[in-house]
Amino acid sequence: MISVSEKFESLRHSQSTDSTQRHCALIPFITAGDPNLETTAQALQVLDQNGADMIELGVPYSDPLADGPVIQAAATRALQRGTRLEAVLEMLHTVSPSLKAPIILFTYYNPILYRGIEPFLQQIYNAGARGLVVPDLPLEEAPSLLQPASEMGIEVTLLVAPTSPKERIEMIARQSQGFIYLVSVTGVTGMRTQVQTRVQDLLQLMRSVTDKPIGVGFGISQPEQARQVRDWGADAVIVGSAVVKRLAEGTPSQGLEAIAQFCSSLKKAVT
Repeated sequence: MISVSEKFESLRHSQSTDSTQRHCALIPFITAGDPNLETTAQALQVLDQNGADMIELGVPYSDPLADGPVIQAAATRALQRGTRLEAVLEMLHTVSPSLKAPIILFTYYNPILYRGIEPFLQQIYNAGARGLVVPDLPLEEAPSLLQPASEMGIEVTLLVAPTSPKERIEMIARQSQGFIYLVSVTGVTGMRTQVQTRVQDLLQLMRSVTDKPIGVGFGISQPEQARQVRDWGADAVIVGSAVVKRLAEGTPSQGLEAIAQFCSSLKKAVT
């Protein structure tokens, strides 16, 4: 299975010689177990077939500090239906061989510590995950996860907040694996009507300190916003709440059709 870094590299090589046609990766996010794990497995395949370059799979957690109301509600529904990490990974193990897009697992630090870092990493690798995002992982604690993850074949992506000073951005950029996740807003995830123009300045600042791919997430909910972020220089656009909301509306089959169309429209916007 291809790694996150390898996927970015392949996108870079497939890029048109025309510099105005920069290829930007699309990374949709869904919450595992909402509305159920069977639908999650189908959603992974639908996203994979409709333009997703990588897919972020959120593990439902009872105290999701970084998540906005849409994703919090999805996680709550999943937990109420009994969705647990073991079942999520069992589902992923079944579906991952059929996917082209690398799976990036999104989870909080406490479940990792509870299971033990190395057993957790081995478990998610065996299930097919190749990336990991831990939003509450302090930079100072990151090496304890980054080193064993790297040895296991899991790339841990660190987050840059819009308030981060240049010195901290440099530290994060040096340690982040796969890509660097730029949070476009101060606060939690969620749909916004426009992307803050400060993102453009942050992208330029980050470009001055690193050549690693940069993905922008939190608040992107429309194809036009995704295109804007691409034009500002992002290497990837991460879309969460807008996908989760569509998947949750109506019947599971209606939700799957909605995210297929939405993912396709986002892909066209960033290609």
